[in-house]
Amino acid sequence: MAVLRRQPTACRLITGFRIDVRIKGKATSFDIAYLAGVSQSTVSRALRGSPLVNEETRRRVQAAVDQLNYKVDKNASNLRRMHSGTLALLLFEDPTADDSHINPFFLSMLGSITRACSKQGYDLLISFQQLSHDWHADFADSHKADGIILLGYGDYLAYCDKLEKLVAQGTRFVRWGAVLPEQPGISIGCDNFRGGEAIASHLLEQGCKRIAFLGDASSHYPEFFERYRGYAEALRQANLQAEPTLQINAESTERSGYEAMTSLIARVSDFDAVFAASDLIAIGAMRALCDHGLRVPQDVALAGFDDISTARFVNPALTTVLQDTTRAGEVLVESLLKLVRNEPVESEILPVKLVVRGSSQVDV
Repeated sequence: MAVLRRQPTACRLITGFRIDVRIKGKATSFDIAYLAGVSQSTVSRALRGSPLVNEETRRRVQAAVDQLNYKVDKNASNLRRMHSGTLALLLFEDPTADDSHINPFFLSMLGSITRACSKQGYDLLISFQQLSHDWHADFADSHKADGIILLGYGDYLAYCDKLEKLVAQGTRFVRWGAVLPEQPGISIGCDNFRGGEAIASHLLEQGCKRIAFLGDASSHYPEFFERYRGYAEALRQANLQAEPTLQINAESTERSGYEAMTSLIARVSDFDAVFAASDLIAIGAMRALCDHGLRVPQDVALAGFDDISTARFVNPALTTVLQDTTRAGEVLVESLLKLVRNEPVESEILPVKLVVRGSSQVDV
C-alpha cells in the first residue's frame, strides 16, 4: 500500500479565490514571494532590511516566512553579495623559545581582535603563515575572507613588496605596525616614538646618564627604530647624545636579548641603564646581567616595551610601556570593515602609557 506524505501547504488569496500551493522539500525565497504576492527581489530586500521596502510589504513577507518556517541560507546570500561574513587574521612566524612561534604580545592582540569581530557579527579565520610563503596571493584570489588583518612580520623591507601587491590586487587589509609615510595600505600602530621618549626620560630622572639601547635601530624594523628615535630625543633634551657603542641590534626574543646584553657587557663597562626595544629582549637581558654578577636595578636600571603578562612576574618586575591591545583590536577590525564597506579610512597611531616597576627604580 502506498504511503502518502503530507507536504507543507501555502495558501494565497487571489481575487477572492483560495489557492493551495504544495511545497516539495525546503521552502525557497520564490515560495515566499508567491505567498506574499511580491517579487523574489523584493523578498531579498525585505530580509536584508532594505529601506526600499515599505512596512506593509515587510509584514507580508515576514508572515510568509513564519508560515513556511523559511530559513535564510547565509552562505548563499553571502555568495550573491560576494560577501563571506568572515575576516582573516594572518599571524607570521616569530623565532620563540617554545613551539608557538608567536610573540606573546600578539596573543593578547589575538583575543581582542576575536572579541571585536564577534561584536561586529563577523567570524574570524586565523591562519599561521611563514614569510617565505606566497601569502599575499592566497587570500586575494579567493573568497575565504572579506579582508585581512596582518600581525607580526619581521623585516619590514623584506615583505613591503608583498604589501604593494596586495594594494595592486585590490585586497582589503590592515596591518599592526609603525605608521610610515607613503606606506602600502592602512596601518594601525602605537606611538612608538613617545613610548621610547617616555622610557628614556624616566631613566634620566632616576639619575642614569649612560643608557644603552638593545634593538635594531634601522628602517628594517621601523617600530624599534621609532622607539630608538624617541630615546635619542630624550637624551638630546638632557644635553646628552645617543652613543653608537651603546646600541646593540636584537630581535624580539629572550635569547637575542641575552646575547645582545652579553655583547654590550663585553664592549663597554660603564653603562648604568638599558632600554630594551621589547619586553622579551629585556627579560633576556635581565638574565644576562644576573649571570655576569650585575644587579637590577642597583647596578643597572632596566626597562622594556609592550607590557606582556610576564613583565610583572619577573624579579624585579619590569618597567615597560603599555600598548592598549583591547583598543588596538577594536581599531583594526573597525578600520578593516570600513575598507570592506568602501568607506574612508586612515592609518592611526594609538597612545601608550609608561608603567614603572622595580627594574628601573634605582632608589628602591
